[in-house]
Amino acid sequence: MGMYVRTIKRKNKDGSEVEYVQLAHNTRHPEKGYSRAEVVYSFGRRDQLDEAALKRLVGSLSRFISPEDMQDIEARGTGFKFVSSQPAGGALLLKGLWKRIGIDSCLAKALKGREFKAPIGDAIFAMVANRALSPSSKLAVEEWAAKDVHLDIDQPVQIQHFYRSMDFLLEHEVSIQEKVFWATAQLMNLTVDLIFFDTTNTYFEMEDTKGSELLAFGKSKHKRDDLPQITIGLAVTREGIPVRCWVLPGNQNDSKCVDQVQKDLNDWKLGNVIWAMDRGMTSEENRRNLQRAGGQYILGEKLRGPNINEEALNRGGRFKVIKKNLHIKEVFVGEGTGKRRFVIAYNPEQAEHDKHVRKRNLERIDAELAALSTRSGKAFLKAKYALLAHRSMGRYLKELKSGKLKVDKAKVKQAEKLDGKYLLSTSDKSLSAEDIALGYKQLMEVERAFRTLKSTLSLRPVYHTKDDRIRSHVMLCWLALLLVRIVELETGMTWPRVRAELERLHLGKFWHKDGHILQYTELTKKQRNIFKKLKISLPKKFKTIESTP
Repeated sequence: MGMYVRTIKRKNKDGSEVEYVQLAHNTRHPEKGYSRAEVVYSFGRRDQLDEAALKRLVGSLSRFISPEDMQDIEARGTGFKFVSSQPAGGALLLKGLWKRIGIDSCLAKALKGREFKAPIGDAIFAMVANRALSPSSKLAVEEWAAKDVHLDIDQPVQIQHFYRSMDFLLEHEVSIQEKVFWATAQLMNLTVDLIFFDTTNTYFEMEDTKGSELLAFGKSKHKRDDLPQITIGLAVTREGIPVRCWVLPGNQNDSKCVDQVQKDLNDWKLGNVIWAMDRGMTSEENRRNLQRAGGQYILGEKLRGPNINEEALNRGGRFKVIKKNLHIKEVFVGEGTGKRRFVIAYNPEQAEHDKHVRKRNLERIDAELAALSTRSGKAFLKAKYALLAHRSMGRYLKELKSGKLKVDKAKVKQAEKLDGKYLLSTSDKSLSAEDIALGYKQLMEVERAFRTLKSTLSLRPVYHTKDDRIRSHVMLCWLALLLVRIVELETGMTWPRVRAELERLHLGKFWHKDGHILQYTELTKKQRNIFKKLKISLPKKFKTIESTP
């Protein structure tokens, strides 16, 4: 019938009263059928109890009870009933950062004078928080915001609020991005003298692209040339904070983006900016565009590129060791106004890797040539041209007059000279060669941002087909990326680690006949440190205590 703790009192001869504590359970009399108490264990006199032993016993028993059941058990003695619990720490952190940066103020200014009945600001925050905490479709965000998380927003948000908010966000896209970035730059004392830019693309699992200016077929970085895609451009600071994002047609060449990007950011009056871009952006036209309005550039150059690049690589001189895996050499090519400055960087570890890869490819080529010698006719021609067109093996082959293929030893020797090297060019005369090489290496911050967009924030799949919705979706991801990168920069932890730690902070709801209480779980030391590093106030233990009228 269940065990329970009971107390019994006995009187001594002197009239004093002694209370005993017992563990008992009820049993039924086998013949008469009535219930009677049977003592399982006696803890002794109440005034002589070993409290430490009792605490150990309770702690041992609690291992077999869920935290929710424990709260329910504790509440029975007070008349409170445990109703629900929702993860709140991640959203609490994002909301604090949202206000600290001033994104809420930027949105409020854009909303000023607009008679929106929909909770635009809350809906935008809900979608951004969802990207960072549990990426899902806009349709699923409604249920997530209502049941699966505590967002601390003023009123419930619904699907129609999300779409209205996305339209508003797109309408004020440029001004919001600018205001948010400058608020962030001022708050974090960001340096905007060096801007890194790169592009990526994301594909859509659909075939019909009619009526879209963005969706187009192009060279996919995901090896999905069979599907339409969009191009996304991203500019970040040297600290890895995203400055601005662009959504461009999927068939637009990387180098074609530069003119638009440079013009757009010139309007922000960032000052004398040095642009760092990858090899795909290199062209004479882009170099001129990047120097517009006093700007400068650091560009990655193709090793097997124009003659001027080959001339730079063949220049003599000794490498200077900057770091263990970074040796540099500065060279100049050309005369007068056509004179250009290059920096050759060399990584010994990468050189060993390149050597190993080439050796493996040459061994594979020998095996392919041996197999090719056993074929004839159409089978021979098909295998031959496939080998010549192969990305890794074709570069080392040459075709003889007889039609046979042979390893080109001159090409192999030329490749050996390039092991572990990369070539940079710059228009800035004041930067040291060391700063040029180190600055370019920071370009990986853009690649890291793209990885965060695609994996942690689940940029795709994109559940939108209209251009405006696609642009709004990317901007929501940009806002989430901004928050995530600030968290990582100021805490020194990855976002997945921070998110996992803070999602253990819950908000519990307790009901009583006289009212209800919303109470946060106790903060751990790690959670307190994260809030402290981000300069966000710790939540009070009790969020709400309301009595029933």
